[in-house]
Amino acid sequence: MANHLREEGKFKYLELGEGTPIVVLHGLMGGLSNFDGVSTYFPDHGYQILIPELPIYSMPILKTNVKRFAEYVSEFIDHKKFEKVILLGNSLGGHIGLLCTKLYPEKIKGLVITGSSGLYESAMGESYPKRGDRDYIQKKAENVFYDPKVATPEIVDEVYATVNDRNKLIHTLSIAKSAIRHNMAKDLPKMQTPTCIIWGKQDTVTPPEVAVEFDKLLPDSDLYWIDKCGHAAMMEHPDTFNTLLHAWLKERSF
Repeated sequence: MANHLREEGKFKYLELGEGTPIVVLHGLMGGLSNFDGVSTYFPDHGYQILIPELPIYSMPILKTNVKRFAEYVSEFIDHKKFEKVILLGNSLGGHIGLLCTKLYPEKIKGLVITGSSGLYESAMGESYPKRGDRDYIQKKAENVFYDPKVATPEIVDEVYATVNDRNKLIHTLSIAKSAIRHNMAKDLPKMQTPTCIIWGKQDTVTPPEVAVEFDKLLPDSDLYWIDKCGHAAMMEHPDTFNTLLHAWLKERSF
C-alpha cells in the first residue's frame, strides 16, 4: 500500500474512490494496511477513502501529543479543501478523531470510533514495550486480537522493529503517555456530532465497558458489537465491520 501513497507538502496519504470523504486515522502501532477492508469496500459504494500517514515518528518530541495530531488532521482536511468529512479512527486514531471533532466540529459531519482510547486503555502497561524480546512482542500483538492468528509474522516484525528503534520508541512512549493523560470524559457530553461506535466484545485493550461509557457520554451515538473480536474490529472482522458501518452511514444519510 505504501507504493500508492501521495506526497504533498508535509502530507503523505492514500486516496481511493470518489464521493463523500472518509478520513481514516490509524492507531499507534497500526499501519495503513490495517484498513485494507475499509479501503477496498467503501470506494465501490460512493465514498472517498483517505488515509493520512500520521507523522508519529517525525513530529518534534515536544509536539508528539494527541492535540497536535488532531490539529494535523484538521490541516489535512483544509489541504484537501473539504468542507466536511467523516472521521474513522481505531485505538489512538479514534482518540485523535474525538479530539479533532471536539476542536473543529464544523469540519466533521460524522465520527466513527473502534477500540478508541480517550477514556481508558491498557495497551501501554508498565512493562511495555520490551526491547529485544520478540516472543514478548508476539504475545502482546496476539493479545490485541481475539484470534491470535491475525497477528501475522509481518505485523509482529513491524512492531518489533518499532520498539527496537530508539527514535520510534521515544515517540511511541511520548504519544502513549499523552493519550493516557488526555481523558475526554468531561468533553464528550458537549459533543453533538453523530458518532458510530463499533467494538469487539473481547477487546482487552479497551474493554467493552469503555464502549458502553462512550455511548453513555456522547449525546448522539450508536453502539454496535462484534462477537469473537478484539481491539481491531476492521482487521479481524472486516466484512461485519463494513456492513455495520455502511448501514449506519445510510441511516444517517451520509
